[in-house]
Amino acid sequence: MPAKRPVRRSSKAEQTRSGIVDAAMSLFRTGGYDATTMRAIADEAGVSLGSAYYYFSGKEELVQAFYDQIQVEHAVAAETTYDTVVFADRLRGAMDSFLDVAGPFHDFGGQFFRNAADPRSPLSPFSEQSMPAREASTALFRRVVEGSDLKVAPALRDELPELLWLLHMGVVLFWVHDDSDGQRRTRGLVAGIVPLVDRAVRLTRLPLVRGLVDDAMAVVRQLRAS
Repeated sequence: MPAKRPVRRSSKAEQTRSGIVDAAMSLFRTGGYDATTMRAIADEAGVSLGSAYYYFSGKEELVQAFYDQIQVEHAVAAETTYDTVVFADRLRGAMDSFLDVAGPFHDFGGQFFRNAADPRSPLSPFSEQSMPAREASTALFRRVVEGSDLKVAPALRDELPELLWLLHMGVVLFWVHDDSDGQRRTRGLVAGIVPLVDRAVRLTRLPLVRGLVDDAMAVVRQLRAS
């Protein structure tokens, strides 16, 4: 279990920590996650090995810091998304803004995907260690739903932000494997899938569909509790 990170840090400590994260990301991109050592990261950051371990228990926690950093940047980039009440526009804005923020790290995404894809790995977005980043991302999609013009079945409204996060993870997986220029195919996927999600979710208010939604949400809650 990674060491608990302190909530408040001095400006100098935060700069040192950020420098270590930046050094790690650079080495992960150029040399690969598995081949990069904590000593190499410390040397790249210009700190002692002991100092690197003071801030991070290992490479896995450095990746978690990267996840956290991306979520903060995504939240800032998505802020203008909420200027409209149109759900489809808010959802597309949120998903496109992630691609904007993550774009420079596309090659790095391919480097560590082998590790993150393992459901037993702390690097998995579904792991306990990834919970802060996962909750931050889910909160962003909750904000997409709240305040929008979307009307959905009551049973679905509470679950929708997490379902949108799962959709987001599917898009990220596609993005990792997308070698098109600027990952234009991923942007095309987002442009195509958002209207489908919008229409499908709105259909849940129809009496014929509402019962199916209630049953499906019951299954989701049962799986979560098991």
